[in-house]
Amino acid sequence: MWLLDKFLTKIIKTGRLVITDYDGKVYEYGPGPEGMEHGSPMHIRLTTKKAANHIARYPAVGAGEAYMWGWLVVEEPYDIRDMVLFVAMNAKVKSHTTLGAKGPFRQAVQKTLAKIDSVNLRGKARKNAEHTYNLTRRLYELFLDEDRQYTMGYHRDLNNSLEKAQLDKKAHIAAKLNIKPGMKVLDIGCGWGGLALYLNRHYDCEVLGVALAPDQIAFCQERAREAGVEDKVKFALMDYRDVQGEFDRISSVGLLEHVGTPHYPQFFQHTNRLLKPDGVMFSHCCGRAGPPGFTDAWTRKYIFPGGYIPSLSELVKESEKAGWQIMDVEGMRFHYSHTLEEWYNRTVMHKDEIVDMYDETFYRMWQFYLAGAEQSFRHGRLVNWQILYVKDRAAIPMTRDYMYEESERLRESEEPPAWHLTQAAE
Repeated sequence: MWLLDKFLTKIIKTGRLVITDYDGKVYEYGPGPEGMEHGSPMHIRLTTKKAANHIARYPAVGAGEAYMWGWLVVEEPYDIRDMVLFVAMNAKVKSHTTLGAKGPFRQAVQKTLAKIDSVNLRGKARKNAEHTYNLTRRLYELFLDEDRQYTMGYHRDLNNSLEKAQLDKKAHIAAKLNIKPGMKVLDIGCGWGGLALYLNRHYDCEVLGVALAPDQIAFCQERAREAGVEDKVKFALMDYRDVQGEFDRISSVGLLEHVGTPHYPQFFQHTNRLLKPDGVMFSHCCGRAGPPGFTDAWTRKYIFPGGYIPSLSELVKESEKAGWQIMDVEGMRFHYSHTLEEWYNRTVMHKDEIVDMYDETFYRMWQFYLAGAEQSFRHGRLVNWQILYVKDRAAIPMTRDYMYEESERLRESEEPPAWHLTQAAE
């Protein structure tokens, strides 16, 4: 316990944390509970002798695994999200301390392993996609919005529902794409088809959506048939590297995080070949508001194998090499933290069903994933990058007015759906 005790003594500068070790010994950290959400100290129990050392050696991995395995228990009225946000706030905001691997050797090892993991050849890319997105359909229904958008919502008003935030996100993207009726659009990493169907609904354009998770594509095709637009909105189980043809617009939302930095040249070169000379490519991805880094071991192991969140410099450098011109960049701050908070709340609402579908360990893993991601966007340096790429500078209007005007028109054109599980959750 001495190593964990030393670490927590160093970082806890505000609030009050009380840990009861497996042997009953109590450790207390922080000046007091003033300002804490429930007005009382946060109590944590460690249930095994192994827990403290496992957490201290690599907090970002050890804490998650300790919680998953039942070695770490957060006592009510707090929960694991409260703990993660509390520790991250103290470490990153108050103490300027990283929760990653300690020491230059361990950091070098993790960086090397992350680079190896980011090599996503076709077979591995499909396997990784299936690991992330081919979980039970019902799981995603339980925590995502009604349209199953598994990326950041656009929270223009924090009182808006998740459904409204996701609808506003689609309006924001569509406005930037500057689509005209009859255009051909390629949606790389199409998810559950919501954006492709949205673009067709508002612009009567043809859309091809591609992704690597079989059940995602099956679900997309079902949606297109139900909407009666399968002749114009088509979905294919396909690696983007195998797409042929020519398109007026290309969109990729939440895709670049899975490409892997070794494959950025190939991504930008191939999409450049696919886009017409006067076309526009839009990319929305999680990003680092700082220099390049590496994906932590816990996320690579349990959630997004092969995944990497890029810095803006990496995206700019590699796109320029392929002949792209960047005409618009927007850094979306804090939005994802609010989306993740709502995903977490909806997950907790459906704990019993998720445990029945999988088990308690999976449920706790999912909780920790959402809480950990939220703290990265709330207290860390993660943002979302939205970037417009063109071959010809005349491809978009001279000012951003067209984006604001069109997004406002789209927002006023339809109301968000109600989440069909609201009453069941209540």
